[in-house]
Amino acid sequence: MPAQLIDGKALSLRLRADIARRAAVLAKRGTTPGLAVILVGDNPASQVYVRNKVKACEDAGIRSVLERYDADLTEAALLARVAALNADPTVHGILVQLPLPAQIDSHKVIGAISPAKDVDGFHVASAGALMVGANGFKPCTPYGCMQMLASIGMQDLRGKHAVVIGRSNIVGKPMALMLLAANATVTVCHSGTADLGALTRQADIVVAAVGKAGVLTADMVKPGAVVIDVGMNRDAAGRLCGDVDFDGVRQVAGWITPVPGGVGPMTITMLLMNTLQSAEQRT
Repeated sequence: MPAQLIDGKALSLRLRADIARRAAVLAKRGTTPGLAVILVGDNPASQVYVRNKVKACEDAGIRSVLERYDADLTEAALLARVAALNADPTVHGILVQLPLPAQIDSHKVIGAISPAKDVDGFHVASAGALMVGANGFKPCTPYGCMQMLASIGMQDLRGKHAVVIGRSNIVGKPMALMLLAANATVTVCHSGTADLGALTRQADIVVAAVGKAGVLTADMVKPGAVVIDVGMNRDAAGRLCGDVDFDGVRQVAGWITPVPGGVGPMTITMLLMNTLQSAEQRT
């Protein structure tokens, strides 16, 4: 029997309805959650991502402020703008869209964002909070993956073995920490790990976050496993696809996320959730 789909689009709509309800409650108390989005340069993919984020804010009752700057913006000017947004009480979240032009140190810019407004969850303070189990904003993509697991009744992962393919600071490492916090046993590896299939075939949950099509195939999956596909690639025909051989793996897995319509919508939803929670904490 083919795996059941974890429909990220449907789940995100349910969560966004709750976010909109809570934002309306705050608005009645005189506070409208506010997200400032900074876009530097004209990267086409970044423009699409930002447009989707701004629209999602509008639909959920969150005030979005989009600031566009030319690609020759100086690092000092960007840092000054971040400092001003940190001091603005009407702004509850700050998002600097990556990548940034070569003359700007993205680590310095992310580090300049107040941890209280770091709704992307990239600040070192947010990472530290995640590491020790303290309160802090969670990176949006791993946070969305955990919500998808919870939607199929997998909140407590005690006794489960999870394999995360991908070791990036944006997805891989925080994903592993969140799975550990949910009591899973976690193995972190990458696409070049020797005999990767020997590890993934032991896993009850596989999270593929490499950015390479076809990394996970049907023969690498334990029957009945949950497969979360974070990848975003193009196949030979130019169609959007993930890291997982969807058609093959679906015949083996118990649950699987599609691409598109899986993790992508959830990433934006958790950005909205973090922004809302930031506003709630200061109301």
